[in-house]
Amino acid sequence: LVPQVPLRTEELSELYRELSQHPGLNVACLGPDLTTQYGGKYCSLYTEWLQRDLARAEKIKFCRQYLLFHDGTSIVYSAPVGTCSEIKGELLSRESPSGTLKAVLRKVPGKEKEKEKEKQFLEVWDQNRKVKSIDLTALDKHGSVYDDDQFGCLAWSHSETHLLYVAEKKRPKTESFFQSKDPELDTSDEDTGQPQKEDAPLKVGFTCPGTDGVWPGGCGADRAVPQGEQFMYHEDWGETLTTRSVPVLCILDIEGNSISVLEDIPEHLSPGQAFWSPEDTGVVFVGWWHEPFRLGLRYCTNRRSALFYMDLTGGKCELLSEDTKAVWSPRLSPDGCRIVYLENDVLGPHQQCSRLRMYDWYTKQTSTVLEAVLRQEWGAFPGIYCGALPGMCWAADSRRILLDTAQRSHQDMFVVDTATGATTLLTADGPRGSWSVLTIDRDLLVARFSTPSCPPMLKVAILPAAGHEAQAQWICLQDAPPVPGISWGIHTLQPPPEQEHPQYGGLDFDAILLRPTEGPTAQKPPLVVMPHGKSLSPPCCTPTGQHHPLPLPFAGGPHSVFTAGWMLYPAALCCVGFAVLLVNYRGSLGFGQDSVASLPGNVGMQDVRDVQLCVERVLQEEVLDASRVALVGGSHGGFLACHLIGQFPDTYRACVVRNPVVNIASMVATTDIPDWCLTETGLPYTPDALPDPAQWTEMLHKSPIRYVDRVRVPVLLMLGEDDRRVPPKQGLEYYRALRARGIPTRLLWYPGNSHALAGVEAEADGFMNMALWLLKHLEC
Repeated sequence: LVPQVPLRTEELSELYRELSQHPGLNVACLGPDLTTQYGGKYCSLYTEWLQRDLARAEKIKFCRQYLLFHDGTSIVYSAPVGTCSEIKGELLSRESPSGTLKAVLRKVPGKEKEKEKEKQFLEVWDQNRKVKSIDLTALDKHGSVYDDDQFGCLAWSHSETHLLYVAEKKRPKTESFFQSKDPELDTSDEDTGQPQKEDAPLKVGFTCPGTDGVWPGGCGADRAVPQGEQFMYHEDWGETLTTRSVPVLCILDIEGNSISVLEDIPEHLSPGQAFWSPEDTGVVFVGWWHEPFRLGLRYCTNRRSALFYMDLTGGKCELLSEDTKAVWSPRLSPDGCRIVYLENDVLGPHQQCSRLRMYDWYTKQTSTVLEAVLRQEWGAFPGIYCGALPGMCWAADSRRILLDTAQRSHQDMFVVDTATGATTLLTADGPRGSWSVLTIDRDLLVARFSTPSCPPMLKVAILPAAGHEAQAQWICLQDAPPVPGISWGIHTLQPPPEQEHPQYGGLDFDAILLRPTEGPTAQKPPLVVMPHGKSLSPPCCTPTGQHHPLPLPFAGGPHSVFTAGWMLYPAALCCVGFAVLLVNYRGSLGFGQDSVASLPGNVGMQDVRDVQLCVERVLQEEVLDASRVALVGGSHGGFLACHLIGQFPDTYRACVVRNPVVNIASMVATTDIPDWCLTETGLPYTPDALPDPAQWTEMLHKSPIRYVDRVRVPVLLMLGEDDRRVPPKQGLEYYRALRARGIPTRLLWYPGNSHALAGVEAEADGFMNMALWLLKHLEC
């Protein structure tokens, strides 16, 4: 083997700069059908993309539009219109049902000279002009509007006269015990508790009830200013949701320029993901229980929640689903008759195989469309594993829906018949990789496709008639040529008999192997092993139009999955000259609920042995340099990497970990997900539980810190200062333990970054340090 010529830092940074410029496709929206003078139909397709800008150290959002000419059964012609255009300050956007209006939530920086804070405006655009611009900050009816995909929404009423959104509840002004009470010094209405002028009552196609003309649940006068509450602690919803505490539903009357905050929602619920009910008689929303306290919600689809209906004619809040489950992603059918939503069991693994449920608006009956799949069978529907349903997921017949889900190590799109539960794979004849539904409207289907060697592409098709869905013909609107020098394939592995789970025997698992096809190491490359964490790829589209972070294969876990899609770090490492092994150990999504259920109680053992088995098997079957093997992982992937260098110190030469779990026992009291620490250790969790000495011992026993005395390889740690999921003290604990034992250790600390280390600057710096560490310690 001719050793690879070491890459200079400048060459490495240029490689990263080039690959990081491939944009991610986040949003697609179809305009109304128009008719040409010759009788043909066409519509516009609006898309939004997200790209890293290293010079500005931020992610920029830009849009591009396309024209689609179709005859109802096939797309006759398609083409882009104009060039890309950057979008600035836009937090949320949503077109009205008719497609003639567009609502935009925009942030506007405050004036520095006047020391103004950032403002939020809610705008309404007609086809060629802005017709409304409402300063929400100045109105001061609520706090900041939520633009996240967990709670947030921006929903038009069917009449297109009102907008529904979610914001932080306005907190009352507080005073010191020593605040001056001289009325001449302090005479504001807010400070003296004087009533403020009420908004005009909202009218949504019916008479506003109540003798006083106040909207049910609307804002009343401010109360007297309380003392001694300046430093009250306000719970938040954890990782990436630290500014979310008490969400409220808000309604803007566009014609009357008035805002009402709905206050009749039960106090023990936090509302979100809301939309208008049929005939605009009320709003439907998901309500999360937050008693006795809030737990981290991001990537946790197991939090107790239910579907509710707020009747605006009488102020009554009605439960629509079971109140002992976890539900999310409600979607109303085009005919307004049915609502589909996803459902999981409460607590247990944070991510599971979900059920698809359907509520009939007129019969008030709920049915199960798809149950959780216990065992994934080749060629059969694998079950639902996704963070959200597409914002627009219903076919025009109001009977079929479209969704994408992990199917082992691929991500595929399926059509589901909600009447029969029949499923059809939409991508059987398409290339293998990662498919995501962006939107479907009038059976025009827009999708994203990528592979480990090919960045995201934009594809469109017309959904065929029921029974013929597999015949969909895909047209590529925006191509992305494959990155040269990368080949990839999938390995399937079966654990040996002694490593089978006693209750869940017969499970297998996958690994995706990327390897270089060019350069000095192509014949026998060194190997970088990456066990996954959580949150590998963003949900395809949300009802808010919210933009998600670019995919990072590091955050959270263990119940996630690597799918065969574009990921920047693995692709870049492959271009550097490393083979990269992405391991979907037992417990990963896409392999059936039994696989998910097999891991809790066995972390640090089953998952570690699966990764080690995969490494040993691949080194036997592929031409790789077994003397140069390294580990890279984040969160639970970092947990596994730290376990592996301690349990199998002779296999690995270097290790890089990002926000790793190293001591479950010390993490349980500081994380936003204490239930994870007990559940994955195999212990019961209740909010009032205090671990006893035996449980502390069990958590410590399954942690990688137990094996720190056996570590011999150099370790690079990367920690996010604002990580709420795996607090940085976890990494510091490991750093000190390694340093005390004389292990070469380096620590990178990223202020302003949370668990995923997704800031553009941190992500770029992390790659450079990781690549240089691997090149140095694998002697490449």
